[in-house]
Amino acid sequence: QVQLVESGGGLVQTGGSLRLACAPSGRTFRSNAMGWFRQAPGKEREFVAGISWTVGYTYYADSVKGRFTISGDSAKNTVFLQMNSLKPEDTAVYYCAARDGLGYLKNPSAFAYWGQGTQVTVSS
Repeated sequence: QVQLVESGGGLVQTGGSLRLACAPSGRTFRSNAMGWFRQAPGKEREFVAGISWTVGYTYYADSVKGRFTISGDSAKNTVFLQMNSLKPEDTAVYYCAARDGLGYLKNPSAFAYWGQGTQVTVSS
């Protein structure tokens, strides 16, 4: 069974920074992209950032462009999310995900493997 494990969440003040990490456990697998999504209470899960191993591009939601940076290692199926200039509206549970097939990278349904999530809370 493939599992992804996130780490690095926590409580930070407005303007602060956090670095999330995601690594696999369980059986090995191959992915062609990985991404970060988030879900705030009462809201749907939304795309935050993604990285395509096949084309080498990174993608961001408009709300985080210029503040968040995604990076990773395709050989290890690990991905990181550097979050700077955090705002209270960034508060959510953050999930990493891996895609092994086709599908729009910003759509959660395109991703086959998910982590359990890590809480990020930004205080005002």
